[in-house]
Amino acid sequence: MKKLTYILFLVPLCVDLASQSMVPNAPKLDLSSYILLEASTNTVLAEFNSDDQIAPASMTKVMSGFVIADQIASGAISLDDKVLISEKAWKTGGSKMFIEAGKRVSVKDLLSGIIVQSGNDATIAMAEYVAGSEEGFVDFMNAYAAEMGLSNSLFQNATGFTDPNHFTSAKDLAYLTKALINKFPEHYATYKEKEFTFGGIRQLNRNKLLWRDDTVDGVKTGHTDSAGYCLISSAQRNDMRLIAVVAGSPSENERLTASQRLLEYGFRFFATQKLVTQNTKVTSAKVWGGQNSEVSLGSQTDLHLTLPRSEFKNIKANYKFKNNIQAPIAAGQKIGTIEFTSNDRVVLSAPLVAIESVEAKGFFGRLIARLIYWITSLFSFD
Repeated sequence: MKKLTYILFLVPLCVDLASQSMVPNAPKLDLSSYILLEASTNTVLAEFNSDDQIAPASMTKVMSGFVIADQIASGAISLDDKVLISEKAWKTGGSKMFIEAGKRVSVKDLLSGIIVQSGNDATIAMAEYVAGSEEGFVDFMNAYAAEMGLSNSLFQNATGFTDPNHFTSAKDLAYLTKALINKFPEHYATYKEKEFTFGGIRQLNRNKLLWRDDTVDGVKTGHTDSAGYCLISSAQRNDMRLIAVVAGSPSENERLTASQRLLEYGFRFFATQKLVTQNTKVTSAKVWGGQNSEVSLGSQTDLHLTLPRSEFKNIKANYKFKNNIQAPIAAGQKIGTIEFTSNDRVVLSAPLVAIESVEAKGFFGRLIARLIYWITSLFSFD
């Protein structure tokens, strides 16, 4: 197997996040658990007890919002639908959108009530509209959680009311938020709205980070006596999106400060770099018996990497593949592997594929090619 090595300059990579870079430890925070995730590469930049079960409080509504967004995307419901408000929804305690029993409210307004105001009444109204009952909606929530692999989450209600069997983890919430942002960007845009007016009542978003940092565009607060003060936050700067989840903070202000410190830590000391653009040639391989003598090789997806900013050198891209590939070759066919290394350690590996098709020659062309290939192989010492 032949190995072609190319040096990529000005790519911020490192081998070991802890020992090989000049990145300081994450800030010390008065929290029961937290996580800081770079969303495009699934890189965990900092965490503490991130797999521990926590009471999510109103952060539960991110899962409720995900279910609703997917129902809209599937055509099961529409933003313009008018929802008849039940007495149960109207009587639901806690934070409110102030809807009234017997009246109809649009799905669009109810979603704003859930996301901006964290309205429990709006959440129950939508749960009943989507699934016929809150209990049916909770079944949806747990089914979606299982499908996404959120193995440390179990929901008993749509709002986040305290229940010993209603739990999740900081890590599960981070990956749920990532899925929400990626799959439903139009729905996610509502999470950055600073205020919402309904029935003449002006309601401010409970996520005060939206006022502190204009790169923050979500996500959701939470608070109960058992959960403490919690917050999922997300911000994007250039091509880097960070998601922070903090749980068990002793005060509203400290959950904001902790979230901001985590986001600043991530943006200050780390970077996300696109190494390869999908379906773009990075190298080529020789072809035997094809209408073209070479085939262009690359990746079927964009390849990104998140690592400390301080690592800008000693980066190598190794393209591992066999030359003299027999035609025909189909676009997308795996030919080898791309490996990015630093200090002789692999930091990223991905399939190397043909980004174009190569048709085989006719019968006599293939016969001649095979004869040449056979003669050449007799003198090959590889």
